[in-house]
Amino acid sequence: MPSANNKQAPIEVSAADLPLACPRPGAPLWAQHPRVFLDVLKEGEAVCPYCSAHYVFTGERPKGHH
Repeated sequence: MPSANNKQAPIEVSAADLPLACPRPGAPLWAQHPRVFLDVLKEGEAVCPYCSAHYVFTGERPKGHH
């Protein structure tokens, strides 16, 4: 029986990672897809529409962002 714990852990990002784009720099060639920018500040998290990577914003929000 499959377990719900088989999901990949969320990727934590901070203000230093903004603007957030997937795939991340240094991703292996097999994980490459067209680059997409994700608005992780709006909801505090975002999911890549290509690879379903789940990003979660941690830390203090940058000043001046909406």
